[in-house]
Amino acid sequence: MIMADVLTWFLLILGSLLVFVAHWVGAYGLFPGLVERCSERYARRPVAATLLGLVVLVPLLIAAGVVAQRNHPVINLLVLLVLTVPTLLALLGSAGLAWRVGSGLGSPSDSTQPWRRVLRGGVVLSLVFLMPVIGWLVLLPWALVSGLGVALMALRGGHPFAPAVLMSATGEAAAPTVVTVVTATTGPIA
Repeated sequence: MIMADVLTWFLLILGSLLVFVAHWVGAYGLFPGLVERCSERYARRPVAATLLGLVVLVPLLIAAGVVAQRNHPVINLLVLLVLTVPTLLALLGSAGLAWRVGSGLGSPSDSTQPWRRVLRGGVVLSLVFLMPVIGWLVLLPWALVSGLGVALMALRGGHPFAPAVLMSATGEAAAPTVVTVVTATTGPIA
């Protein structure tokens, strides 16, 4: 193997991992609430999400394989377009996994730049996918299949947790409270 071959494989792998991270950060940039709901679903029901992803994906792949055997360019293009939807949903849902991993790696800048959680988690997930055999054949497919299931659960289910109701000392529901944050500055505001 010459140096050009090594460099080709290195750049292909690096580029594909960067594409994953870009999709995850882009998904959070476009749909932050949905990505956070996907993250909550990963925390509560990862096995159910994986099973839902398999139930949806396996028949779809079998049907696409049967239809694509006709070798007609228009049909093959339609099959490709149909398979694009679950792929994008899988990337959207797995952005919730990247959010979840990145939230475990907290940083002081998270309050002002919450997308950095997805970036950190995405980089860690991408590096996990590099692990030979287990990363390629187990973790990467699991992340995408469960991502599809989580995205479908989050799109269908709305918000998974009901807001907490504060109770007063007498046992009655307390009135909603508005919290105002006041900051002091020492210099002129520009």
